[in-house]
Amino acid sequence: MERRPPPGRGAAAGALLGVLLLACATVLTGAGTAAAAPAAPAAPAAGQDGSLIMVLDSSGSMAGPDGSGSTRIASARKAVGSVVDSLPDGYPTGLRVYGAGKPHGCDDTSLATPVTPLDRDAVKRAVDAVQPKGDTPTALALTKAADDLPADGRRTILLISDGESNCGAPKPCDVAARLAGDGKDGIDLRINTVGFQVKGAARDELECVARAGHGSYYDAPDAASLARQLVRASQLSADAYRFEGTRITGGDSAEHAAAISTGQYLDTIGPGETRWYAATLDGVSTADASVTAAPQPGVPVTYGDGLELKLTGTGTYAYSCDTQSAHFGQNEGAMTLTGAVSRVPSADHKDNCDKAGRYLLSVHRTSAPASDRSRWPVELRLDAEAPLPAGTTPAAARTDYGTAPAPVTGTPKDLVGGTGFNDATRVGAGVWRDHLLPGQTRYYKVHLGWGQQLTYAAEFANEPVLDDSSSHASTFVTTSAFAPGRLPVESASDARGERSYFGKPLSVGLGTVPVTWTNRWTVGDPADTVHSAGDYWIAVGLGPNAAQLAKNAAVGVILRVAVTGDELAGPEYQAPKLAQQGGDKNGASGADGGTKGRAAGDGSGTGSGAGSGIGPVTGKDMLAAGTGGAVALAGVGAAALIRRARDRQRFRAQADTLVGTHVGAQSGIQPGTRPGTRPGTQPGTRPGDNYRGGA
Repeated sequence: MERRPPPGRGAAAGALLGVLLLACATVLTGAGTAAAAPAAPAAPAAGQDGSLIMVLDSSGSMAGPDGSGSTRIASARKAVGSVVDSLPDGYPTGLRVYGAGKPHGCDDTSLATPVTPLDRDAVKRAVDAVQPKGDTPTALALTKAADDLPADGRRTILLISDGESNCGAPKPCDVAARLAGDGKDGIDLRINTVGFQVKGAARDELECVARAGHGSYYDAPDAASLARQLVRASQLSADAYRFEGTRITGGDSAEHAAAISTGQYLDTIGPGETRWYAATLDGVSTADASVTAAPQPGVPVTYGDGLELKLTGTGTYAYSCDTQSAHFGQNEGAMTLTGAVSRVPSADHKDNCDKAGRYLLSVHRTSAPASDRSRWPVELRLDAEAPLPAGTTPAAARTDYGTAPAPVTGTPKDLVGGTGFNDATRVGAGVWRDHLLPGQTRYYKVHLGWGQQLTYAAEFANEPVLDDSSSHASTFVTTSAFAPGRLPVESASDARGERSYFGKPLSVGLGTVPVTWTNRWTVGDPADTVHSAGDYWIAVGLGPNAAQLAKNAAVGVILRVAVTGDELAGPEYQAPKLAQQGGDKNGASGADGGTKGRAAGDGSGTGSGAGSGIGPVTGKDMLAAGTGGAVALAGVGAAALIRRARDRQRFRAQADTLVGTHVGAQSGIQPGTRPGTRPGTQPGTRPGDNYRGGA
């Protein structure tokens, strides 16, 4: 969409540019090298239902030199040690080896450590004892590894090999396809592969195993990259999106739609499939239905792959109430996707979708022939928001963005963002520091009360890049925000939600309008989803191709959060400040969308003023982000391309029935007029490219 510049944008942009250049200059003159950066702390495994088994090629070729003065097996031992040091405490982990038992034999594989809550010392002792000597029975090792894992949950095999299988049929690729299947039973098996100094047929085989196993291939041409890629692959497995909800199977047609009510559900969806759900709604409440898909990070996708949602009525005329699409808009690899549709009763209760009764939600997955063919796990949520009490006159809609607040400054506080909506890390106004793996999306949540607005920036500093990376190597960084009901929020500012990333300093961000009840009727405006007080989510993602660019396992990011405006006691016209009612500005929030976030406390930064805009960042802060990115620890996803098309026209309130004539004049909308349909929400574009994103 075309973005409106807020007042004062030029000065703020100039200040930020100057700081970014200062940060670049500081790094280029040698202040801080990320190569020596400490590892980020591991996220706890609470609520995780996954498991991991590493399968290590210990055939005779692993005894050969690795080009750094050591052997391949010695480098592999160090890399496996880095993996277990970075995994969350207690994460179920095991190790299987093959080719280490005897000089020859295609039955040579053994379980070095079983899959149990992580015992770091046991895994390190086991890998230190491995002596490479034999053949390469990759297919058999994969088959046994699948049996080593628990029967349920998100199960991952991580295969590390330096060569092609030499044991004939069955082919490893065929075995991987059989083991992974299509995931019809829900979250199932994924096979990721790491090729250590491989090329030709060996690399082709490992790429085929990953593709057939609905996983990702990681290339490791040297010892340093082996450790880096193993840490990335294992962390994305261990800290994947954490689902919550009741298992359900959507219908294959409208006639067989699965019944749902307010709550949260888990389902799966295959390529080209449409799932149907049915809910009974009253005639006065706002209903929001959101769907989040969390494919394996980095698996093949293309621009048009994603989800398409539609909410319709039933009966003789199935009126369309709302539609939305969430497409990746990029072909680097899959990330987390979220879309939502709403039934918002019109102010005069005369719309076709105002009636009480049965409504249908359809969820369709678009997929290109060459894209990932596995079934994606999806999380479906239905929320209902009751109308205001009778006689309440709500405040007028607020579609203004306002002026920039004072700069948010201070020393960044370290935190680990959540894997998704359910475990999003709570933040307040301030400055925060986190790390992102390639293909990963981090989630944070912040409380917004009536009359308040959110403005934030995610800043990426100078990041050391690989020496052999092409001058054209790049990826993207992206961000998006979500309102209560998990409704995607369109930025009211001119901040960019996505930008190409080459390892140089840049910033993405978003600004909202003030939270106001009547914003729900401002169709075609960024304000329409900012209509409920409660928890709002921030998602920040890093493109999968960062794995080909960044020298560190993870990339540092500084998050600057400003919450501006006094929180009001309610949505009504001329509501007093909450403090005057004895309330708590940081108290319990409304429609939380099922969150159980890890509390991070308030940041050390400060900010004030109304409207939007994050103040200038200091060179010190930018360097802190860049030099903190050794081994980042935790889960997956990014901000998706959201295209929202309202298929019906919502009615404005009659001045004498809901908001009053003074409110109608205040909002600039004539009573009884019909706003046009809302254009597509397009969070951020990449220069010279199509729209792209991932959460």
